[in-house]
Amino acid sequence: MDYTPFLVTFKLACLTTLILFVIGIPIAYFIAFSKWRGKAILESIMMLPIVLPPTVLGFYFIFFLGPNSGVGRFFDELFGHSLAFSFQGILLGSVIYCLPFMLTPIINGFRSIPKNIIESTKLLNKSRINALWYVFIPFIKRSILSGVLLTFAHTIGEFGLVLMIGGKFPETNVASVAIYDEMTAMNFDVVHRYALILLIISFILIFLLNLLTRKTSRSDIA
Repeated sequence: MDYTPFLVTFKLACLTTLILFVIGIPIAYFIAFSKWRGKAILESIMMLPIVLPPTVLGFYFIFFLGPNSGVGRFFDELFGHSLAFSFQGILLGSVIYCLPFMLTPIINGFRSIPKNIIESTKLLNKSRINALWYVFIPFIKRSILSGVLLTFAHTIGEFGLVLMIGGKFPETNVASVAIYDEMTAMNFDVVHRYALILLIISFILIFLLNLLTRKTSRSDIA
């Protein structure tokens, strides 16, 4: 059995989670605490992937970033290949598609911080960066971990978006697409093995997420 699809899957999931972890915290902080009137529109745009079919996002990705677009041609001239049908392409698509799964728990975590804690950082004349790094992030560390687990789990299960953006090439052949290909070829033994591995991984991630949620609920009650 070829385990290459799982290597591609975990590479995609790890990089997507890392990128969203880095950019997700400042974005969530801005949405949670900013008084800008337009942030509701910004938040709605970022949450669109939750309700939009992956094929819609895949279509617009190809339309705006494909080889026939200006950005696609620029990327092709710069790196020698287009974003579409490449690992970089499915990574960018995955980051966009999984953004709300990282943002939602972190935003809710920031919004759950008691007002007295927020006011105390102001009274102590802490800068926003110091307050974020030394006070707010430690306070919502479980919310951040929830976002990391959700993002990683969701990336592993991606199918439609990756298939549209990445096509069927070795560097974009994730496990979910490999299962579809093997099913089409009626290689049911391989399908069973692939599916069982994904099932076990998904169960472990969901179990950890539920365990984390229970601990968070108990700490809130205490």
